[in-house]
Amino acid sequence: MIYLLLSILASTCIFIIFKQLGKYKINTIQAIVANYFTACLTGILAYSETINVTKIVSEDWFWGAIFLGFLFITIFNVMALTAQRNGLSVTAVAGKMSVVIPILFGLYAYQESLGWQKGIGIILALVAVYLTSVKTQTNKVNLKSLWLPIILFLGSGTIDTTIKYVESSYVSQNDVPVFSATIFCFAGIIGVGTLIVQAIKGTFKFDYRSIFGGILLGVVNYYSIYMLLKALQYEGVESSTIFTVNNVAIVMLSTIIGLIVFKEKLEKKNWIGILLAIISIVLVTLA
Repeated sequence: MIYLLLSILASTCIFIIFKQLGKYKINTIQAIVANYFTACLTGILAYSETINVTKIVSEDWFWGAIFLGFLFITIFNVMALTAQRNGLSVTAVAGKMSVVIPILFGLYAYQESLGWQKGIGIILALVAVYLTSVKTQTNKVNLKSLWLPIILFLGSGTIDTTIKYVESSYVSQNDVPVFSATIFCFAGIIGVGTLIVQAIKGTFKFDYRSIFGGILLGVVNYYSIYMLLKALQYEGVESSTIFTVNNVAIVMLSTIIGLIVFKEKLEKKNWIGILLAIISIVLVTLA
């Protein structure tokens, strides 16, 4: 279970790093690009075999890695903005409640049954995302505060679904490092394209601090994925148990750190949302 513990700590650290990037006004996009190339290099160094590009391109998981690379950099930008604008608790809940999306995919793709427990969990998850996202004392729906958590919710769910499908169907245990590195490589390449577009438009301004932030973020990011994949491959523990402990722990730890370290203010409805989030994760993953 050490892999699961390390994945929880690494995932929580990602939220904290994003918060610090915003605090010190470090260029987030540049840091994210540096992060992915660092994560790619970390994966290559962790791979015990010789890197063979031709072999990687011919792997069944290669195109899935390209798709995940696109999703990674897109949703990572959304995650950074959510952490900086909405707080750690909102980011953690919106990201981790996305566990309902792999459940829905399973219902469609594998004709799994939808029991009352799973159905209630999905509904509670959606309510939880809303309650933890709303920070103002108003009865009106504030779309400006909701759109980032909603996109994070949908994007994270798509990533989790794709990773689980590709990993379980095509990735061997020894290929986990190079599979992860390939995802990060393509995410970095796409990120460079974004920076090139900025340069053409004349809006690019290099922030040297983003390199240092990106290196730190990259190492943590790689191991958050790597450790989770290793935990899922551990025999004797069901994946539902792994996801339950992982998601609940990240939500709780991020919330505690947000309150104690960053002095984030939570209203009564935010606390209710967090409670519903925990309940929904347990209901959905144990259904």
